[in-house]
Amino acid sequence: MSARSHRGIWWARLAIPVFAAAGAALIVLALQPPARATVPEPTAPVTGNATYFDGLGAPYGGCGLPQAELETQNFVALNVFDTPGSGTFYPRPLSSADADKMGIWNNGHNCGRWVRVKIGDYCTGVNDGALGQAFCRSGAWTTDAYNDGTLDMIVADSCGDSNAWCRDDKYHLDLSKDSLNKFVKNGAPMPDLYPSHWNNRHVSWQFIAAPAYSGDIKIGFLNGAQRYWPAIAVSQLPNGIHGVEYLAGGTWTAAPMNSDMGQSYIIGATTSGGTDFRIRVRDSADALLFGGREYSFSLPAACSSQCSQAYTQATYTTTSTTASPTPSKSTSVSPSASASPSRSTSASPSRSTSSSPAPTGGCTAAVTTTGSWSNGGQADVRVTNTGTAPTTGWTVRFTMPAGVTIASAWNATITQSGQTVTAVNASYNGTIGSNASTSWGLVFSGPNFGVTGVSCSAR
Repeated sequence: MSARSHRGIWWARLAIPVFAAAGAALIVLALQPPARATVPEPTAPVTGNATYFDGLGAPYGGCGLPQAELETQNFVALNVFDTPGSGTFYPRPLSSADADKMGIWNNGHNCGRWVRVKIGDYCTGVNDGALGQAFCRSGAWTTDAYNDGTLDMIVADSCGDSNAWCRDDKYHLDLSKDSLNKFVKNGAPMPDLYPSHWNNRHVSWQFIAAPAYSGDIKIGFLNGAQRYWPAIAVSQLPNGIHGVEYLAGGTWTAAPMNSDMGQSYIIGATTSGGTDFRIRVRDSADALLFGGREYSFSLPAACSSQCSQAYTQATYTTTSTTASPTPSKSTSVSPSASASPSRSTSASPSRSTSSSPAPTGGCTAAVTTTGSWSNGGQADVRVTNTGTAPTTGWTVRFTMPAGVTIASAWNATITQSGQTVTAVNASYNGTIGSNASTSWGLVFSGPNFGVTGVSCSAR
C-alpha cells in the first residue's frame, strides 16, 4: 500500500508572532521571499505517483486552514521540495538561494486551488518510495476497471517527507485517505477502490476551474491572532490566492505570507494599533479578485485579547471601488460555502478580446478569455462608463457560439436565451464613475468562447 503518515509539523512552519506595546505600530516581518517554483505548472494533465495521508492534523494544515474550514473534505498535498535522490530538509519558506530545490507547492502559492484527479494504472511490483530507486521495480504499471475514476479535490497541505514520492516525483499527489472511495467513473461511484484495489497507483491531474462557484470568500483569524499580530486565513476562493493587500493610512500594502502557509497572511489595521481592517486579494494569476473588491472587517470580540480558537470567522462588508480607496457603496456579506470554488489558470492561454462597438447608453464592454481547458474556460468582462455622469446600473449582451453554455458567473446576474447572454449588474457594482470600470467573470462549457455582438447599455 502506498501510504504515508501525516506530517504533523504545521507548527514548524508558522511565523513567530511579533507583538508591540499597546498603542504602538504593527511590526510586520518580511516572511515571504520572492522565490518561486522551478517545477513547471501543468498546462495539461500530468501523471505522478499517488500516496495517501490521514488528515491535516490540528490546528492547521499546510495552507493555514483547519480541516473543518475546508470547502471540501476531498483534499491533496503538493510537494514542497524537488530534490531527486536527496531527502535533505531546507528552511521553509524556501529562500531565493534555494529556489532550485522548490517543488510545485511553490512556497504555498498553489494553496486553495482545485485539481481534477483521475485514477491511473496500479503497480504489480515494488513501489516503496525509496529515494533514488525506480518506481514500480520488478513489476509493471497495469490497467484495471478502476482506471479513469475521477474526483475534484482542493490543495490544502504540503508534502515534504524525505522519500522518493515527495522528492523524486515532480507531480506526485498525496490524497486524503477518506477521499479514496469517493472517485466516480461514468457517473457511478467506486466505493471499494480502497483498500482492496488501491495498490500503488498512478494518478493524472491538472488544475481546474470551479464548475459552480457562488458566494464570496471567507475570512477568519487564526489561533493567537490579536491587535498587534492579525493573522488571517482566506478561503472559498474562486481562483486560488497569490497575495493579500491591506489598507493602512490610505495606502495599499502587500501583506507578508504567514511562513509558507499560502492562505494565511499577516495584515495591518487601517490605523496604527487599530482593530479595523480592509483588504483586497490577488488570485493565482496575480489579478485583483473580483475587479479589486475590498473587504472591511474588525477583530472579533472573541479575540479582544487574542484568538483562542484555531479559527474565528470575521464578518465583513464589501466595497466595489473605482480608482479611489474611498468606498462609494458597501453591502453586508455573509460568505456562503461553495462546493468547488476554483477557477483554472492552469493553461497559458492566448488572450482573445472582443470589444463592443461605439458606446450606447454611456458604457462599453470588453470580453476577454483568460483561461482555457478541455471543453471549457474562463472569461472576464470589463464594463467601462464612457459617459460624463455615474451610472446607476448596466446591462451587457453578447452571442456565444453554438454548443457553449455559461456554467457559473460572479459580480453579475446572468440569463441565457439560446446563445444570447444578458448580464445585469449586481447590487454593489451598478454605480460606475465617469471613465471608471468594473468587471465580472464567468466560466463557460464548450470548445470556444469567440463571442459576437457585444453591447452595453447604462442606466
